[in-house]
Amino acid sequence: MVTLLFLRKQHQDKPQADPEKFTLSQEKCRLKTQSSTSSKELLAFSLKMENILPMLIHRNHLCDRVFKNYIPQLLRGNQTKHHFLNTFIQKLESVLGSAKSLTFPLPLLSVAHQQLIAGSSHGRGGDDATMIKVWEKVLGVNITEAANLEPYNPELLAKKITAKSNSVSQIGFIGLGAMGFGMATHLLRSNFCVHGYDYIITSCDIATLSSEAINSVVLKDMYFSFACVEVLVVMVTNESQAESVLYGDFGALSDEHKNLKLVDAPVSGGVKRASEGTLTILASGSDEALRSSGLVLSALSEKLYVLKGGCGAGSGVKMINQLLAGVHIASSAEAMAFGARLGLNTRVLSDAITNSEGTSWMFENRVPHMVENDYKPLSALDIFVKDLGIVSSECASRRIPLHVATAAYQLFLSGSAAGWGRLDDAAVVKVYETLTGVKVEGKLPILEKESVLQSLPSEWPLDPIVDICRLDENNSKTLIVLDDDPTGTQTVHGIDVLTEWDVDSLAEQFIQKPKCFFILTNSRSLSSEKASALIADICQNLSTAAKSAANNDYTVEPDAVVSVLGDMDAWIICPFFLQGGRFTIGDIHYVAESDRLIPAGETEFAKDASFGYKSSNLREWVEEKTRGRIPASSVASVSIQLLRKGGPDAVCKHLCSLKKGSVCIVNAASERDMSVFASGMIQAELKGKHFLCRSAASFVSARIGIIPKAPVLPKDLELNTGRCGGLIIVGSYVPKTTKQISVDKVAMKSIEERDEEINRVAEVADIFLKAIGTVLCRNGGGGGGNSFRILAFGQIIRLSKKDDRVSKGGITSSDIATRALEAKRAKVVGQALPGVPLWQLGPESRHPGVPYIVFPGNVGDSKALAEVVQRWSRPVRLSSTKELLANAEKEGYAVGAFNVYNLEGVEAVVTAAEEEQSPAILQMSNVGDDIISQTLEYRVLEIHPSAFKQGGIPLVACCISAAEQASVPITVHFDHGNSKEELVEVLELGFDSVMVDGSHLPLKQNTTYTRYISSLAHMKGMLVEAELGRLSGSEDDLTIEDYEARLTDVNQTAEFIDETGIDALAVCIGNVHGKYPTTGPNLRIDLLKDLYELCSKKGVYVVLHGASGLPKELVKECIVHGVRKFNVNTEVRKAYMDSLCSPKKDLVHVMTSVKEAMKAVVVEKMRLFGSAGKAC
Repeated sequence: MVTLLFLRKQHQDKPQADPEKFTLSQEKCRLKTQSSTSSKELLAFSLKMENILPMLIHRNHLCDRVFKNYIPQLLRGNQTKHHFLNTFIQKLESVLGSAKSLTFPLPLLSVAHQQLIAGSSHGRGGDDATMIKVWEKVLGVNITEAANLEPYNPELLAKKITAKSNSVSQIGFIGLGAMGFGMATHLLRSNFCVHGYDYIITSCDIATLSSEAINSVVLKDMYFSFACVEVLVVMVTNESQAESVLYGDFGALSDEHKNLKLVDAPVSGGVKRASEGTLTILASGSDEALRSSGLVLSALSEKLYVLKGGCGAGSGVKMINQLLAGVHIASSAEAMAFGARLGLNTRVLSDAITNSEGTSWMFENRVPHMVENDYKPLSALDIFVKDLGIVSSECASRRIPLHVATAAYQLFLSGSAAGWGRLDDAAVVKVYETLTGVKVEGKLPILEKESVLQSLPSEWPLDPIVDICRLDENNSKTLIVLDDDPTGTQTVHGIDVLTEWDVDSLAEQFIQKPKCFFILTNSRSLSSEKASALIADICQNLSTAAKSAANNDYTVEPDAVVSVLGDMDAWIICPFFLQGGRFTIGDIHYVAESDRLIPAGETEFAKDASFGYKSSNLREWVEEKTRGRIPASSVASVSIQLLRKGGPDAVCKHLCSLKKGSVCIVNAASERDMSVFASGMIQAELKGKHFLCRSAASFVSARIGIIPKAPVLPKDLELNTGRCGGLIIVGSYVPKTTKQISVDKVAMKSIEERDEEINRVAEVADIFLKAIGTVLCRNGGGGGGNSFRILAFGQIIRLSKKDDRVSKGGITSSDIATRALEAKRAKVVGQALPGVPLWQLGPESRHPGVPYIVFPGNVGDSKALAEVVQRWSRPVRLSSTKELLANAEKEGYAVGAFNVYNLEGVEAVVTAAEEEQSPAILQMSNVGDDIISQTLEYRVLEIHPSAFKQGGIPLVACCISAAEQASVPITVHFDHGNSKEELVEVLELGFDSVMVDGSHLPLKQNTTYTRYISSLAHMKGMLVEAELGRLSGSEDDLTIEDYEARLTDVNQTAEFIDETGIDALAVCIGNVHGKYPTTGPNLRIDLLKDLYELCSKKGVYVVLHGASGLPKELVKECIVHGVRKFNVNTEVRKAYMDSLCSPKKDLVHVMTSVKEAMKAVVVEKMRLFGSAGKAC
């Protein structure tokens, strides 16, 4: 006699939850209401079918809190007022009102709302027992009487029956699907003899399950296989399949004449529990049938329930169970989608509901799938289309209205129609996502960096770099890195980079037998199809070049080369990069920001217009990037635990065990982790394995055993930063780069304006480069992939002329290197900062040997770019003219600016300053000077050429060197710069401050000229002095007798200062250049007072030219009224000439004598100005 066991799949195990307290009244109320109404539908339907489902649901893990806490009270006739219908109705009206305002459909809640209204309409609305009365009236049942029928314990009944079960030697098993195979193999391990058959012939034509020693046959042999079995297990999907395998052509029972015994036994628990024999089974049938199959049922189950009512009772319970399960999944989807529409963090929302009255087992089990966007089919959506379809048909045949269940059925049906039927049943949430545009996928939590890193196991104790270097010495292979942008050289040094890949260039590189070289492909900016074609072309050329160079041993690390190189054993994904703050922990890739670890999919980099992504989990990232071709579930992983506890040998063993063609991601949180993996990978390669790697820069340096070195400085390349500067090109638009720079945006409006703008920027860049040494050009930002801007940058660079370049952003750096700089190859000499590559351009480039700093857009903190610029810019002296004048303003004295023409003059000023402990300014001018030098014996008229033209750069260098070596604050000032070209040149020579003399120009032109030079000088940190009005004197082509000054206009001064941004103003108040007339100076002190009051409010210092010859009392009065810098020229030069012309001096002592004469004048002025002793 054959006992038929009909087993049907039900649901999954309940996961452990870690709830977080959170309050969200609307969602809790919505879920609680739907649970309540669906529970009452289920209760009424089950009682109509005359079974004990409520007791079983209460014991089953499908039970939610509302069912558990509320239904038993109703069954006992305890109609408490725990739930008030009117209160619920009001709350739901608020929820539905919010949904209406947001245009969001809530079909399940709407049905539940109507049921509550129906219940309230039959009573006072003060308790919810009235809704039960509605169901009793509609269905014609008495719930209280049904609840008082004779109770029994189905679990205890199962134990009694299995205790008396018959022995079973032969089992037939039809349906070797995901669960069926696990059940069959578990029966085999339980010492049963099992004959298996899979209904779907394509998946098991002649099933070979020899590893589990199961005898399988095809359909036509089933009669012979199952003729002698005692128990036949049928584990198929639906009624038509069961009928086919049993009674169709060659069916298992087509010629069976025995008396059959049938057991109806739906199962629950999932694939894992099926293989473990820990399922939940609801069995019904005759006592004899149950005893015949009891041992089989017991072997497969952890919880076995035997139901009274004969065969079919189990399916009835299963149907009601699936009603509740389907409604809970659908209502959970509705709740989470609505939460997402409300702008809530769905991960936090899930935890909150789990800890509230609105939770259910299905909520806790399925919502994580929704939040993780993980729809691997553990229980397919189409199963609920089937099961709820059965419920719908049954309720129609029995004339039972099931409003909530029917609405849920329509949602599952919609999901199946949309093509999601084979996904996990949690994918029903996609119906809401598609209709409303929301995304339920939750954000991964942001972690505290230090606590996470400290929680990891200790690093592998031995440094594998030594072993890697040793293995490389015995390895003739050349590692070739196909770099999709130039930033991949972030961790190497002494390595070549090629930007072209013709066969001849590659063959030349192979002849040098390098252990590694990079090929810059810039394929990151290409489409997938174009990138694949490009890399295939490169690999073909590599193969040809290697053969021509007699070097057949090379390893390539591209992202798509299988078409040329053949199948690989595994594809390795390794994005760890310490310098860029990239960590992979638990298969999640994180970006470090300050003290936090942010999931990569939540960062600015994931939103890149050209190569963005959504997944932070690298397994899911692989699935995303391969568009589902490689499912996340098939991706292997090297864990940090394996790296740190097993070391290189464990890595080697793991890699060698991978299925050929598989994908493996690498977790890493330190460079030691990376070295351990690289060492293990080399061991696997020595055993004949071949790997294709897609990695960040850290893997490459670890793979070839490069030991990190300190950042490269200009002195390491024997560069003189005193004479060179740099051009910075910024194309990266990510917020991190935006924080690293701060310049105004430039908007391109038309193609016609483009060329004009490029030429303008190139011209300005050259002027700035000459003036300040370092210039920044940046992309306007706002989006990626703008090749228009990058091409414009390229033309700017081609038009500019400078000694070093900093390029910001990967694609930008690539285009600048190849298109603008025309580099064919470069040498990676190291890093300017950790993670910031530094190249030297090859001899064929536009600028051979020029350092090229490739600054990635996603590396460094907000100060990183400034730090690189500081290291590669000219040094700035500690003292500045602005500081000298600021101190003078604070303490109420003035600083002397002494014109110097030769070494003796410089020495005289410095010596006087050190002796008097006074700050001083060494001043050079570039204008001619008619000076009348008088002595008692004779009068001489002498025209002196300008100091700058006479002394040139050597005199400038002398002044700067003297200022740097002086023991007191001394700065160098360029006076009376009246030529734009000349001043632009002067700005590059190292002066601390400059005077822009546009006093000979009309006011508007003076303002424009001064503003232009001021902007350049300020970028170099220089103080800018200007003149408003015009002094009388020979410097201004005016006769000394005509000493009436063109005075400074107070009404023009404020606007002039605002427009030009100057720091100091040379005022004209009746002062003159040269000697004053015999009548003496005639200074307008009242005008000086007004000018000082105005200038001090704007932070501008007052300067007075023509201090020679002013009476001491007048000088002191000028200081009291705000003069902070006096220009001294005539008296110092007169002292020089008087000493030089004295016949009493021997030639040997002439220079000493003139220095002492000048020093005496300088000392006198320092004491008069009040600066003596102020350097202490």
